[in-house]
Amino acid sequence: MTKMDFQVVVLAGGTSKNLVPLVSKDLPKPLLPVANRPLLSYVLELLESTNLKDLIVVVEGQDAAVKVGTWISSTYAARLHVEVAAVPEDVGTAGALRAVAHYLTANDILVVSGDLVCNVPLGAVAAAHRRHDAVVTSLLCATPVPSETGSSGGKDKAKKPARYNIIGLDPTQQFLLFVATGAEVEKDIKVQKSLLQAAGEMEIRADLMDAHLYAFKWSVLKEVLDQNETFQSLKQDVLPYLVWSQLRSKVASDGAPEAENWNENGASQNSQSLLSQHLATPSFHDIYAPDCNGFSPAPRRTHKCCAYIADKSKYCARLNSIQAFNDINRDVIGEASHLSGYSFSVHNNVIHPSAELGSKTTVGPQCMLGEGSQLGDKCSVKRSLIGRHCRIGSNVKVANSVVMNHVTIGDGCSIQGSAVCSNVQLHERAVLKDCQVGAGFVVTAGSEHKGESLARK
Repeated sequence: MTKMDFQVVVLAGGTSKNLVPLVSKDLPKPLLPVANRPLLSYVLELLESTNLKDLIVVVEGQDAAVKVGTWISSTYAARLHVEVAAVPEDVGTAGALRAVAHYLTANDILVVSGDLVCNVPLGAVAAAHRRHDAVVTSLLCATPVPSETGSSGGKDKAKKPARYNIIGLDPTQQFLLFVATGAEVEKDIKVQKSLLQAAGEMEIRADLMDAHLYAFKWSVLKEVLDQNETFQSLKQDVLPYLVWSQLRSKVASDGAPEAENWNENGASQNSQSLLSQHLATPSFHDIYAPDCNGFSPAPRRTHKCCAYIADKSKYCARLNSIQAFNDINRDVIGEASHLSGYSFSVHNNVIHPSAELGSKTTVGPQCMLGEGSQLGDKCSVKRSLIGRHCRIGSNVKVANSVVMNHVTIGDGCSIQGSAVCSNVQLHERAVLKDCQVGAGFVVTAGSEHKGESLARK
């Protein structure tokens, strides 16, 4: 795929509110460590492996963009051609694309979330998009099962029960007929009768995650973004709009759907006129009916929305919450260790040659110990990651946790199910359970914290 075939936009984010206090002005989300590597490195190397090396990386906030750009230049200068674009914070994914529209000249664009950790072959997604001449092709993966060994912390616990995506697919599971996400799923779901009549049969799935990786026909997407200035989210606004309108919309001369006026419930205010046109609108079977060569080209009055469902053997997760941060870190040194890029020892762990371990200290399987870190005597590390240049005293227990760089931990401390940011100090006998500790925070001697978020004011 050449540059003019597919351009790639990576929506990397910035200082995500869902990840406070792990992210900050000093550590934007794209640089958040996963197995002691910046989160964004997983997407960049996935794209590089697919031979997609000409990228636009969109970062929220000017300061964050400078930090991300500096890291990319130092790490990938000889391997990738990357344009880093800064956009305002909270502009939304649709707004981010509007902001970089002047960069986009290809017929098709691949939009990838920068918080995606996966090994799904992107070439297969692009090929499916081209094969069906789709307006959008969405990557769907099995919904990750949260780890029972760790904790989500106080914030995420309050959000249960989890919200699910409701996906409607045709019998071949190649075409998207219906999508509902987030808050909509907590209400009654209404499927229009005309859609069911047109489709004839629809499979409803609640076990699939929208991976926030889309192939778009750029001319159509640009028109939708231009005509619907209130659309902020690709997942919650643009994709449902394209899916909803595929069997109903009038099509402009360039193939783009004309904008419909949606009311607050997400239904078109032109529904009466659309229903009156129903008999003249091609049915689902007219559009997608297979011929001897596969699927017939779509009539001019409609467009196709497609799905690429990843094989269950593939790993696919988004780091968009503290729970996901904990789970993905453990996965990448556990069941998905092939994604880490590290060579594991015969003990199924990674201990940097420069790390030092005291007498009777054990580092268990599915653990990582970074460069220059030192552990005192009689320490225990289980299913945890410890970053670079940490100083850990004696009789310290670390389990199911992530400890970032330059952390100092005093004698007798216990850390369980927690995330500890860089430059944190834990004084003697401090206890953390299911906590998040922001950068530079000092935990006082002998204090106990459970399910708390600790950060400097």
